[in-house]
Amino acid sequence: MSRDVVAVVGIGADGWQGLSGPARQALAAAAVIIGGPRHLAMLPPEIGADKQPWPSPLLPNLRALVDAHAARGLAILASGDPMFFGIGGTLSRLSGTVALRVIPHLSSLSLACARLVWPVEDVEVLSLVGRPLAAVLPALQPSRRLLLLLAAAGDSHRVAELLSASGLGPSELSLLSDLGGDAECEHRGIAESWDYRGEHPLSVLAIEVRATAGRRVLSRTPGLPDESFEHDGQLTKRELRALALSGLAPAPGELLWDVGAGSGSVGIEWMRCHPDNRAIAIEPRADRRARIAANAEALGVPGLRIVDGKAPQDLAGLPRPDAVFLGGGVSVAGVLEACLGALADGGRLVANGVTLETESVLAQWYARLGGSLSRIAVQRASPVGAFTGWRPAMPVTQWTYLKESAVPG
Repeated sequence: MSRDVVAVVGIGADGWQGLSGPARQALAAAAVIIGGPRHLAMLPPEIGADKQPWPSPLLPNLRALVDAHAARGLAILASGDPMFFGIGGTLSRLSGTVALRVIPHLSSLSLACARLVWPVEDVEVLSLVGRPLAAVLPALQPSRRLLLLLAAAGDSHRVAELLSASGLGPSELSLLSDLGGDAECEHRGIAESWDYRGEHPLSVLAIEVRATAGRRVLSRTPGLPDESFEHDGQLTKRELRALALSGLAPAPGELLWDVGAGSGSVGIEWMRCHPDNRAIAIEPRADRRARIAANAEALGVPGLRIVDGKAPQDLAGLPRPDAVFLGGGVSVAGVLEACLGALADGGRLVANGVTLETESVLAQWYARLGGSLSRIAVQRASPVGAFTGWRPAMPVTQWTYLKESAVPG
């Protein structure tokens, strides 16, 4: 069965005159054109289509609006390349009631890199449109080049403050506004002395990240220093955390359950591995949930979901995980069964234990299902009078399991 075709046309700050022949033809043939008021105003009078602004709120009404007009001949106007942080991605996720024909314009990424003479493949791109500022923190690594798509006037000042507070005050900033249009402009400066506040709401901020002397870099590789986290002692220590995440094997877009999350350190480091990673921290204590939220914000993963609950009873109804970490509570009846049952084939589970009772439980599951069972002992150098000696931490038993089929009942 054939489907109605909807044209999704990208338009730049140069308006109608910057459109290609196919883009103009698609708009001229449409009976209905949907877009923002700024874009609709760029169309010449001879485009006689019924022009409709985006509905508000957009997402709940988008599907019905497209379905209502697709059969009449519908075109949608969007900024630049609609598939680059644009409406095209949202439309592509709708049910297949229509076919999309996307006609892109130059994206803000291409235009910004052309102005700065930056190779596109060397640039990391992040958007602040509908996203919290803290989410850019993991990408702020020295010597990196970033492009930030800004959402509101004053965003460049907020980014400069964040850079300065993070020990990255020497970073070089270039604010590019109205790219491709007659009013295109650029403002350059240094983050720690940035005082420009007059940008167009939809500007691009280019950052060449530079660190102050002696600034400690927080790597995206698992194993952040323990002092990176606020905690009350309920913290999976650095070495154990790195080993746990090695067993959990985070891959882009996957979901982790951090059960009995404590300070949230494992879920936070899981999410820092890739911007598409997701995690749910399940923690019954309110004070610890508050610390998890503070740690997630400070370390650049404000999207961490925090659930007030206990295992196993409050795990039901959560989205199915790709991996599960159990830093405690292993000996509670039903916890391991619930976590293993939730995992799909190919899912990974890592469980830690420090008591004899927990070790016994892990040994039984290891004997039953296999996997890897390790005892990990860490010793740290510390003063012993005028000398230095080794102080051992409690050894930890760690079971790592890859679920390859249904767990036997």
